[in-house]
Amino acid sequence: MRSVRARAALGATVVVALALVAAGLAVLLVLRANLTDQAGLQAEVAARETAGQLALDVPYDKLEMSDEEDHPVQVTDEDGRVVAVSKDLEAISGTGTGRVTPRPSTLPSASDDGDRHGGEDRDDDDDDVRDPGRGEVSTDEPDFTNGSATVDGDRADYRFASVEATNSAGLTLTVHAGAPLAAEQRAVASVRGAMLAGLPVVLLVVAGVTWLVTRRALRPVEGIRREMAAITASEDLSRRVPEPGSRDEVARLARTTNETLTALEASVDRQRRFVADASHELRSPIASLRTQLEVGAAHPELLDVTGAVADTVRLQALAADLLLLARLDAGEKPGRAGLDLGALVYEEVSQRTGDRIPVAVSVPEPGGFEVTGSRGQLARVIGNLLDNAERHARSSVAVSVRGEGGGVVVAVTDDGGGVPETERERIFERFVRLDDARTRDEGGAGLGLAIARDVAGRHGGRLTVAGTVGQGARFELWLPGAR
Repeated sequence: MRSVRARAALGATVVVALALVAAGLAVLLVLRANLTDQAGLQAEVAARETAGQLALDVPYDKLEMSDEEDHPVQVTDEDGRVVAVSKDLEAISGTGTGRVTPRPSTLPSASDDGDRHGGEDRDDDDDDVRDPGRGEVSTDEPDFTNGSATVDGDRADYRFASVEATNSAGLTLTVHAGAPLAAEQRAVASVRGAMLAGLPVVLLVVAGVTWLVTRRALRPVEGIRREMAAITASEDLSRRVPEPGSRDEVARLARTTNETLTALEASVDRQRRFVADASHELRSPIASLRTQLEVGAAHPELLDVTGAVADTVRLQALAADLLLLARLDAGEKPGRAGLDLGALVYEEVSQRTGDRIPVAVSVPEPGGFEVTGSRGQLARVIGNLLDNAERHARSSVAVSVRGEGGGVVVAVTDDGGGVPETERERIFERFVRLDDARTRDEGGAGLGLAIARDVAGRHGGRLTVAGTVGQGARFELWLPGAR
């Protein structure tokens, strides 16, 4: 029961079994009701035949009761006394009285009305009952009951119909005539037996078909599982699981799995490149710093303190960048604090007292440039953009803030050499520096713009670059406005 196939087969079998049982019960109930109605109709016909004779004043001992073995008859008067029964009737139940011995009496004459009021209303404790008129048989729906009767020593179940008739003397008699229920019982038993005999066969067929269909449907899943196990064992993320040609859920699962493997492979490759590039970038300042310290230890007069401090600062900045990228890759979410981007730009520029080129700031008054995010991360983005502009500018660096498209745009421009159009996406990759920025003296490890775009994306914004080669570059940071 641990496999999907077994659970599916069992579930389908149980559902079909319940449906068949419910349908079988419904069929049996309908069949029994129809056969019971047929028996009731036969009993009503027999009762009305006898009632018609009584309405015509046929004496009790002269009543013609056809098929007395199949249709036992009992006649009672208004007081419930049995006045006539069919031949060989030995016992009866379900008609209101179990007597089968008629009381000696004769039909009253038409002149002997007594207290009879045939055809008139007579009071009853509960209901107003209207008897048939003199010489008439009741046209109302007869009362039906189930009971039993013993005829000539054979006991059987019957459906009884009760019909009233009034003779010419005004005496109302009730005729109870029965029709056998044996045929109904045999038919119901036969259908029930057939259903019980066929139910196990049907359930076996359902279970077998469900097992085979489920097995065929899940065969691609087993192939996906085996391939995933092989990928896990080999650690080869370039492999892909087989995709079935169908367009069902299994095919979509295979495609989604391959897309996940592609994204995972790209992420792992990116992490590997990151580790390799980080190791390379860290090796140079560490080696330089170690060399200077070793020279200083051997020859204190040759110690380059300024160079050692510069290497230490560069190493510290690189370590900070790497730690920030690690936090971003780990899924660190930006803060949800509200801040004014114009004020943040003013604050960042005011702290840059040692820049080679003074930064020109243009922020319209009043502010109203509210955004939501992490103050520290957004300040880092603005600082990185200004550092990049200072590194490449010839004589001017400017930053401006404006509203656009339901958000805020921070534009940083310089009059440097610009960025070739073919390189405008590559410069945002990690550890990428263009040819004129590869020397250590230029500073930077190729992480500033990568960090800036990553932070912008995580804040729901974007970072782009434009400009003309030889006439400077323009970096624009767009962030959605605060809601």
